[in-house]
Amino acid sequence: MSAITVGLDGSPESLAAADWAAREALQRDVPLRLVHAGDSLRPLYAPFTGFPTLDVTDVQREWAADLLRETESRLAAAHPGLRVTGRQIEEQVVPALLTTTEDSELLVIGSRRLGAVAGFLVGSVALALVARAERPVVLVRAGEHAEDEHLPDATGAGSITTPYRDVVLGLDTENPCDAVVEFAFEAARRRAAGLRVVHGWTEPTADGYGAALDAEQLRRELGDVLRPWQDKFPGVEVTAQTAIGGAGRHLVHASRDAALVVVGSERRHASVGGHIGPVTHAVLQHASAPVAVVPHD
Repeated sequence: MSAITVGLDGSPESLAAADWAAREALQRDVPLRLVHAGDSLRPLYAPFTGFPTLDVTDVQREWAADLLRETESRLAAAHPGLRVTGRQIEEQVVPALLTTTEDSELLVIGSRRLGAVAGFLVGSVALALVARAERPVVLVRAGEHAEDEHLPDATGAGSITTPYRDVVLGLDTENPCDAVVEFAFEAARRRAAGLRVVHGWTEPTADGYGAALDAEQLRRELGDVLRPWQDKFPGVEVTAQTAIGGAGRHLVHASRDAALVVVGSERRHASVGGHIGPVTHAVLQHASAPVAVVPHD
């Protein structure tokens, strides 16, 4: 059965990720699966004797069970109709979550904020999951709330009843991937939100006339890529933006007023693991909205 899986470790960012995942599961009408994974639950051994001492392990295991139970109860109470379950896996986090998400539509994880600067602190676990996952991965920062996805009300206050902010898509016109584009359109459709498409490019000449022609050509190419998807999703209002310079910084800027940022990550099956491109890496490190990374070939 399709589901949304969220990695839960009790941190503020993972709890924010669970809240985001609960709302997404309701929108998609799929179950939510809470997973606590970690090899820290293996038996510990007393010094000198070699005999296992289970006290710490039992405490850790009980704490994880309580965390899952309490989070499951809280989310079920906050979101009537949500189908939510919890699961504890005593294995290393990355392989455990990757295995668990094989039948999931989405994996959701939390990332810490960079101090007073809006953005993510993306550690090795998050990067490994993004690089190796076969399903889309969404990163949610600590402090993310439902009202952050919506426009402020008439008084400027946060609200969950106002329209959603735009979904932002980073699009490479030279190698547009259907999975990435479709994910963004679907996300906008479910939210009845606009879709803002950002494409960064490098100005090849200093000649103003030539640059204008290049920009016009890029706009036509962008329109050609988006047209079939606009026909498929006629209810989604699309705004396309071509911006000089790297796409990463433009996407980070756009994230300040976005419900969700969608970027792609090309699968590269190397012996040393996966790879995350520079644009996706920049967005993961500095975006202030949740980021969905969609793998593609």
